[in-house]
Amino acid sequence: MSDQEKQEQDQEFKEYHFTVPPGHTSGTRLDKYIASFIQNVSRTKVQKAIEGGYVTVNGEVEKSSYNMEPGDRIDIYLPIPKPPEAKAEKMDLDIVYEDDDLLIVNKEAGVVVHPAYGNWTGTLVNGLMWHTEELSDPDSDSIRPGIVHRIDKDTSGILVVAKNDETHRTLSEYFRTKDIERTYWAIIWGTPDQKEGTITGDIGRSRSDRKKMAVVPDGQGKHAVTHYKVLEYYDHLTLVEARLETGRTHQIRVHFANERHWVLGDQKYGGDSVRYGPNTGSRKQMFRNLMSTLNGQCLHAKTLGFEHPATGEMVEFDSKLPDDFAATLEKLRQNCQPSL
Repeated sequence: MSDQEKQEQDQEFKEYHFTVPPGHTSGTRLDKYIASFIQNVSRTKVQKAIEGGYVTVNGEVEKSSYNMEPGDRIDIYLPIPKPPEAKAEKMDLDIVYEDDDLLIVNKEAGVVVHPAYGNWTGTLVNGLMWHTEELSDPDSDSIRPGIVHRIDKDTSGILVVAKNDETHRTLSEYFRTKDIERTYWAIIWGTPDQKEGTITGDIGRSRSDRKKMAVVPDGQGKHAVTHYKVLEYYDHLTLVEARLETGRTHQIRVHFANERHWVLGDQKYGGDSVRYGPNTGSRKQMFRNLMSTLNGQCLHAKTLGFEHPATGEMVEFDSKLPDDFAATLEKLRQNCQPSL
């Protein structure tokens, strides 16, 4: 067996299989079509995969310039690069609580939770590894030690981190069985019809943009439930507390956007422009200035409650709002009269 064959034998691949829909307009290049459907993959990487024979159309290897036709069956086997081992990096962490079994950290917006494609350094995990050598690794995953759950890069807030494998397994089970209480604070555009309510809707990949999530027809995504309560009203904006019953990717942002209540400052889902009220003069300038100071969207994981895996006692942790979120609230309270 040649060295190349041995390398390919050890290589891991991620598979994608899809068929070009009947309504698709003919003429889109193969590489461009694939790149638009797969998250975090560049067109150059797609072209290399096509050249390497890892992509077939109707069972045949084609060139990147092949023009897609309705009904074409595409099978893709993208080589997965082996991730580098995560290394400790000195980082200022806001540790809310810590004991022998777990710690609670308040993550800043803009920080990725663990190393992944495009973010191998500067993540929360890198900082945690500098802070302590005691982090769980139940699946021998060297790039995600201690991580039980995640929040989005541009969302701030509180996370629980496991310091040993037994605690990790117990906490993971809490999340699976929903035996954990999580609340978020968010500033949303518009005014919900009710002061308290529940948003339901399956969440899956957006058909128009594979880098986004969307509310999809029942059975075509993962079941998702978000409960909310209004805390304060402003001029065409509302501060809400959201409680997660499920924990899907971008759940709060997607659910509120689908209700036409985009999270303020959310660039991915449309909350970074004036959605309600006048978009002229001093008001337009105020919001332009306001959103320029945000490090992410106005969404913060505020509290976390669960039964402590070691003591069996119910514990609840709270986290302070980041400075940009708090300053935005103060600005709205001073300059925006309630819309109700």
